[in-house]
Amino acid sequence: MTTTLVPPRQNVAPTSVAPRAAQAQVPPPVPNRWATLAVLCLSLLVIVVDTTIVNVALPTLARQLHATTSGLQWIVDAYTLAFASLLLLAGALADRYGRHRALAAGLAAFAAASLAAALTKTTGELIAARAAMGMAAAFIMPSTLSILTSVFTDRAERAKAIGLWAAVSGLGVAIGPVAGGWLLAHFSWGSIFLVNLPIAGVALVAGHWLVPSSRAPVPRRLDLAGAALSVTALAALTYTLIQAPADGWTSAATIARAAAAVGLIAAFAVWETRSSHPMLPLTLFRDPGFAGAAATIMLLFFALTGGVFLLTQIYQFVLGLSPLAAGVRTLPSAAMLVVASPLGTRIARRFGTRVPVMAGLTMMTGGLALFATATAAATYGHYVSAMMILSAGVGLAMAPATDSVMHGLPPALAGIGSAVNDATRNLGSVLGVAVVGSVAASAYASHLSAFHAAGPAAAAVARQSVGAAAAIARQVGGTHGLALFHSAVTAFVTGADRGVLVAAAATFAGLIVAARALRGGVDAPGHPVEA
Repeated sequence: MTTTLVPPRQNVAPTSVAPRAAQAQVPPPVPNRWATLAVLCLSLLVIVVDTTIVNVALPTLARQLHATTSGLQWIVDAYTLAFASLLLLAGALADRYGRHRALAAGLAAFAAASLAAALTKTTGELIAARAAMGMAAAFIMPSTLSILTSVFTDRAERAKAIGLWAAVSGLGVAIGPVAGGWLLAHFSWGSIFLVNLPIAGVALVAGHWLVPSSRAPVPRRLDLAGAALSVTALAALTYTLIQAPADGWTSAATIARAAAAVGLIAAFAVWETRSSHPMLPLTLFRDPGFAGAAATIMLLFFALTGGVFLLTQIYQFVLGLSPLAAGVRTLPSAAMLVVASPLGTRIARRFGTRVPVMAGLTMMTGGLALFATATAAATYGHYVSAMMILSAGVGLAMAPATDSVMHGLPPALAGIGSAVNDATRNLGSVLGVAVVGSVAASAYASHLSAFHAAGPAAAAVARQSVGAAAAIARQVGGTHGLALFHSAVTAFVTGADRGVLVAAAATFAGLIVAARALRGGVDAPGHPVEA
């Protein structure tokens, strides 16, 4: 690395949050900081795209690797589970040993794991490679945000940079299906992993010259017990949420896993409270701006991920689009998110964080409410209109909320603060798929009355998914098959409407949290007051 960035000591204890109204002296600007941001955004893009690109390839993987339904689920979930489990530990290690080192190591490991994934021959090998990719991503994502906050020392510039970071994050979600569909149309399935290598390589080489050294001003002792508890607690919680829809939310297995997860979280909280060198100082959450913004981000991603999860199935199974065509049709909403993100930053500078966050959550609630009025006859125009409103709301709220999480943290906690931001985002995403998907699936299954006439076996298969129901309808054929397909589509849209209403309730709850926890107003020209 060519430049060393060591922020000045602040007169705050490492386990407390710096007062938001009283900032320490601002360090001088870092040269080439916008070029540094480009490297950070490229590093972020490769891991965000990978969260969605693999979904397009699942039918191909089922054929090529003879993967079972459970195997396909774990090809997706192994990445999420490893990623979520290691976020807090990765943030703490980055603070202690260097965020630039954590970023470089994560990129190198991500590239190696991507190559391994492309060369796998069995489902088990691919699941292991995906888990390794998730572990590497856990070091990349928090490092990008913590380095950003260290490089951009001016509050106004930092807000703009976070707006661009958030826009790239949202854009990556939309790029994944499009890129995956195009690659599968022209190359083998391994290409969806090989494409990561040149991107990670460019980010590594550019980062060597453009990403400055950054770490906590005074290295803190590593909290080994807290690290172990955080990893096991997050792993237990994520695994419980992943398995709950399949096993049933009220099943004995789910209740037992949930109890274990709660116990581990409680043990982690008790240990961190009593530790002389906690990995995650719980005093951070006494700051309403930090805690409220983190909760808002979780609810925002709960709604966004739940809605996108249902929409991808509607595009393919209800509207009959190919994976590539479905991916292309998500681009208008992605473009809206990219446009709205800088606007949210500008509004926050003028009126404070509360205004754009509340406006964004209001738009999200309205977009989801519009989505929920869909019927079996609804066209692409209905869904894209709802998603553009939803995406505009995400763009307005995400960057100011992220800035509120990071603003005022002492330099010693930039990495762990970034990890908290990413952990709440990831938890919201997992919850969104699990809860919204479960509500939709339950309502869908209860509305499949027409399939009972096809026999108990056919009805049981049809209840598993709308794709399975469509396959049965095609086998039956004729007028009766068409009637069965219409019944399946109607049931799925009805279930999706119910699930989306749950997502709308989450954004409305986020609206209340933002109104109570975030502040508005300005304390200096163009600079918002933060509690």
